[in-house]
Amino acid sequence: MNRYPLWKNLLIGIVLLWGLLYTLPNFYGEVPAVQVSSGKATLKLDSASALAQLEAGLKAAGIAHDGVFADQNSVRVRLRDTDTQLKAKDAIEKAFNPNPQDPSYVVALNLLSASPQWLTSMGALPMYLGLDLRGGVHFLLQVDMKGAVTKRLDATTGDLRTLLRDKNVRHSGITREGQNVVVRFRDAETRDRARAVVTAGTNDLELKEGQDGADFLLTASLGPVAQKKIQESALKQNISTLHNRINELGVAEPVIQQQGLDRIVVQLPGVQDVAKAKDILGRTATLEVRMVDDTPGGLEDALAGNVPAGTELYNERGGRPLLLKKQVILTGERLTDAQPGFDGQNHEPAVHLTLDAAGARIFRDVTRENINKRMAILLIEKGKGEVVTAPVIRGEIGGGRVQISGRMSTEEATDTALLLRAGSLAAPMEIIEERTIGPSLGAENISKGFHSTLWGFIAIAIFMCGYYMLFGFVSVVALASNLLLLVALLSLLQATLTLPGIAAIALTLGMAIDANVLINERIREELRSGASPQAAIHAGYDRAFDTILDSNVTTLIAGIALLVFGSGPVRGFAVVHCLGILTSMFSAILVSRGLVNLIYGKQRKLEKLAIGQVWKPGL
Repeated sequence: MNRYPLWKNLLIGIVLLWGLLYTLPNFYGEVPAVQVSSGKATLKLDSASALAQLEAGLKAAGIAHDGVFADQNSVRVRLRDTDTQLKAKDAIEKAFNPNPQDPSYVVALNLLSASPQWLTSMGALPMYLGLDLRGGVHFLLQVDMKGAVTKRLDATTGDLRTLLRDKNVRHSGITREGQNVVVRFRDAETRDRARAVVTAGTNDLELKEGQDGADFLLTASLGPVAQKKIQESALKQNISTLHNRINELGVAEPVIQQQGLDRIVVQLPGVQDVAKAKDILGRTATLEVRMVDDTPGGLEDALAGNVPAGTELYNERGGRPLLLKKQVILTGERLTDAQPGFDGQNHEPAVHLTLDAAGARIFRDVTRENINKRMAILLIEKGKGEVVTAPVIRGEIGGGRVQISGRMSTEEATDTALLLRAGSLAAPMEIIEERTIGPSLGAENISKGFHSTLWGFIAIAIFMCGYYMLFGFVSVVALASNLLLLVALLSLLQATLTLPGIAAIALTLGMAIDANVLINERIREELRSGASPQAAIHAGYDRAFDTILDSNVTTLIAGIALLVFGSGPVRGFAVVHCLGILTSMFSAILVSRGLVNLIYGKQRKLEKLAIGQVWKPGL
């Protein structure tokens, strides 16, 4: 009656063993580390050569390490203490950036798990710790929404100039005056023609007519709906760009989210180098399309120090020099999408670009006039530019669909598309609030959270063992397995644990033991009714199940509501809360019954249960 089949006992044992393995990494803690990642969008980190270079730099400086690791975007070295970490950072900086004025790589301080290799190879990693537990930096960024609108108006000025020229509508000048673009005409008839052209070409401009002396004016401005759309788009693009940049720091589970209408919160747990974080967050990048100057002898003169007028000297990926004209044909604002693919004719890897309407018109005119000439796509960061690619124009390209192909691998096509897609900040930002939480404060929070959970567990264990005797001990073992499985799940999912999450763990302990209290009281009730001990165990677990299920489902509904509608600390609480409910169902019902079956299942003539004092009517 009270025996589990072998497969069910094995299943419970395997689950508990799995929980133990995935919980273990959280007890090893973290050690200082140094991370190296690419500091330029056009430079891709080669993990194999970077590892060799890193080890050579440390060996030359006589610095011992505890292992080097590589992932897709960075290489990291694990060190023994913070003093060695600082020495290693200086040595690695010299090895990777021989020219400090033009660094090619980002060398940043970081933390790595101290878990042994055999655990790491199984994918057993510690759960992430939030800013309040691990320490780190908190930034509040103010997005210049007016700057985004102004940027769009500057682009609109060029759009209107191109649009009127294409339709052969003459004007006396186009200027931006504040939040308006003013177009001047010599007569009202031409102005009316221009108004019809602009109305047909754009749908987000509000047009007004006026007169200034002999000039007839057409004033274009962005409507409230268009401005709001631009500002929302700028905020989203800035958040996306920040995600790409923060990847260079190797921050585990950074928090980057919108706050209010024009602010972005950035939390970087574990970051020790605040100056490096501020430098990366404040970086500006601009994408430009220019023509290559292939004038015979021009490149040689430029390399000799005599740069021809109207040109600039840049380097292509791989270090090859190129002479570009200063005139900017297009900027990254005109690029709406970039995807890797293949050339339809020769099936070679290619990058497919999509331009907006104005960009498509400009690109069509430029390609028509410069067939068999080279066009360069230039990325400018921190005032220094590098050529991403410089293809030859084979023919006029219209329709806003552009293809870059030739002499590139599939991986290079993917990287180039990602680079072009990342773009730059859509609107300027400034840091208006900065907070640093030291590791010591984070360690204090961890200590307090750990001790609150530990003493809560001990108090529950003492009560259960004193009140329910052996069944109370079984309940405590089930509660411990619940905690084990919860931590293992959080580690497996690589969830971020914060102080609210620790509070949820403590709450889960109290809720989980409630199920065992229901089971134990139900068994007592069956004994009072005159049932045999074996029958009381069977009926106690079976009849308490519905009540346990109902109470946990209703609590889970509340937790899911917090998860869906909450944010920040509330969401972190909800994640742990929901997972805790699921693990408590498993431990309170399966684990505890499995232990009771092992203790009492083989005793056929069982006369008494060690479940504390059972009051019976008439005694």
